[in-house]
Amino acid sequence: MILHDEPRRGTRAEYPHADRSVYLDTACIGIVPQSVARAVRDFVDQVQQVPADSGTAHHGRLNKARDAARPRVAELIGAQPQDIALVESATHGLNVAALALPLESGDVVAMADTEYIQMGVTWSQLARNGVKICRIPHQGGEITVDTIDRYLDFDVTALALSSVQWTTGYRADLAKISEMCRDRGIMLIVDGAQHIGAVPFDVSQTPVDVLVSSGHKWLNSPFGTGFLYLSPDIRSRLHRPISGFFAANPPARTWGEAFLRPDISPFQEFTYTDDARAWETGGTSNYPGGVGLSAAVKLILDRGVDYGWECILSLTGHLLEGLRRINVRIVTPQAVDSRSGIVTFTTGQNDSDVALAAYLSEAGISVSVRYAGGAGGIRVSCHWSNTAADVDRLLDAVRSFSPLPAT
Repeated sequence: MILHDEPRRGTRAEYPHADRSVYLDTACIGIVPQSVARAVRDFVDQVQQVPADSGTAHHGRLNKARDAARPRVAELIGAQPQDIALVESATHGLNVAALALPLESGDVVAMADTEYIQMGVTWSQLARNGVKICRIPHQGGEITVDTIDRYLDFDVTALALSSVQWTTGYRADLAKISEMCRDRGIMLIVDGAQHIGAVPFDVSQTPVDVLVSSGHKWLNSPFGTGFLYLSPDIRSRLHRPISGFFAANPPARTWGEAFLRPDISPFQEFTYTDDARAWETGGTSNYPGGVGLSAAVKLILDRGVDYGWECILSLTGHLLEGLRRINVRIVTPQAVDSRSGIVTFTTGQNDSDVALAAYLSEAGISVSVRYAGGAGGIRVSCHWSNTAADVDRLLDAVRSFSPLPAT
């Protein structure tokens, strides 16, 4: 196990705030590393310069800079670049997927009662089309394979599941759930916002139909970034969106070259790419965000996904060990196979949890309070940039919180 209080390959230099405060709230908002901020600043500097050739050529370079995020995201999750669409958030990706999936009146989407609020917002709006929602109850904050297995017997068309639950940090057994869905012909839609960037995940080993993730949490990318993975098998079944022209195949090598031809017309017959990018906006897009996402994922790849996960696993283990010695109740399932970067605990009362979080904030320690389906409490996010000393400061502050019952 990695010694979680030793410097990690220059990690602390990427996060200068780390020496001034204890940030344990990545599950809410990740901190943008120095190298990512520098990449975005360099991009902004670039677009302030008059291009040496033409605006058209300049625009082409901007497209390439943004598009560089696709192969890096693909490498991160074991996919191919053509499987990746760049979106502005997990919410954006989830909504695009919901509209694209071949769901009809009478179809059933199953989801857990501890899911992120956007899951409910997205799927409930399909009720106007006759799509039904099947509620899967949690058991102690866990959404187990056995529970899902029982509910998938109710003529379920699709399962929408967060691979890591946002309130409890429970990590689902996606390998078994994926196999179960494939055996029954059920579409599997995964929200990986609390998973990707913290815990390794490979879609070539664990197939899913759809995977969405925001960029501003564990990927430490700027706001307004994220990705949508669409498997090759599901893409042929999806409703085609009203695409932007970048999703159309240009009548020349590039659209820039096509614009030079006198016969170009908005009434010509268009053909479209079959790649996942067809489900992007398809026009001039969030270029600074794409550049930031590309740099953020590169940093994770350079450091090593497995290495980062080992750091996180070590830190969460250290935190759980300390919490067991304090008079609080640990909400997060503690089995290693169910762990993530999130550890949640509670004093047993909501008002006391809120007061403790405020007390920690005053002490320079950032955490969140989150609940869903009756499960939750004080949510602590252990990022790979944190150290054991950060965790110890949290534990010391929790012990000193006066309303906390004595052990």
